[in-house]
Amino acid sequence: MTNSSFHPSLTLDIAYKRSEILNKIRQFFADREVLEVQTPIMSQAGNTDVFVPSVSANVTVHDQAKTYYLHTSPEFAMKRMLASWQVPIYQICPVFRDNEIGSRHNIEFTMLEWYRPHFSLDQLGVELGDLLSLLYGYPVIINHMSYAQAFMDYVGIHPLTASCEVLSAIASDKGLGTIDLGDDHQGWLDMLFSHLVEPQLGHELPTLINDYPPATAALAKIESDREGNQVARRFELYINGLEIANAYDELADAQALRVRFAQDNATRKKRGLPVMPIDERLLAACDELPPCSGIALGVDRLVMVLTGAGTINEVIGFGVGRA
Repeated sequence: MTNSSFHPSLTLDIAYKRSEILNKIRQFFADREVLEVQTPIMSQAGNTDVFVPSVSANVTVHDQAKTYYLHTSPEFAMKRMLASWQVPIYQICPVFRDNEIGSRHNIEFTMLEWYRPHFSLDQLGVELGDLLSLLYGYPVIINHMSYAQAFMDYVGIHPLTASCEVLSAIASDKGLGTIDLGDDHQGWLDMLFSHLVEPQLGHELPTLINDYPPATAALAKIESDREGNQVARRFELYINGLEIANAYDELADAQALRVRFAQDNATRKKRGLPVMPIDERLLAACDELPPCSGIALGVDRLVMVLTGAGTINEVIGFGVGRA
């Protein structure tokens, strides 16, 4: 180990800029009377999402060995607060996703998450634009594009109607490896979107992609678009090819959520992944959850954009390799 290995991976200049950004975010929500909250990092329940791997923690409770999970997002606990208090809330906290390492990923990263009762997804998008304008220091114009339009512009096909055979042929033509995803329609779409669409987004203007396929709904509502296709009521923000934020028109139907969690766990079992404990307290809170929209924003990636940093390690104190 070299003598320099103790140094932070970000410079003092970036540390000051990061601190200023966090201060501005907190002032933004204070001015709008959104309550800052803090929820547990560890939970007895885990995220069932197949593509969002949790970090487990071995703890001892009353002399009994227990497995807890470090939250991948503060969503579940914040919704329990929202159900009780019925007021807008936000949180800035560390979150954890196992095996996420790279120039844009770290297992531990910082998330800003907020929930707005009685806000539509469009209203939340406007508020996101207001926050970006504050942080950029000038009015920010946001481009809006549907998931289908982005696919048609950058891949040349309609993603909701194209067959797996067509998607497979495009992947092969673009040299995206030899993985055969068979009849996993959303799997093919995810591959093509991440390789062919995402890198093109948000270079001229920050771009909101909306109306995602229903298979990506997670905890969002599902409805029909103008063409009659079923779509998830959610959007994602992209800047310079980076996914920055992810927002939902929140589904508060406990039975529907239970079905989604069970389907996730069935898929997990099929893939040899651990089955995750379902958060029964979240489901119990759904009966009292007000109509709301919520959004999670990756603070580290936003700092990358605002400072011109090329990697996530340039904007965090110590990446997982130095932790």
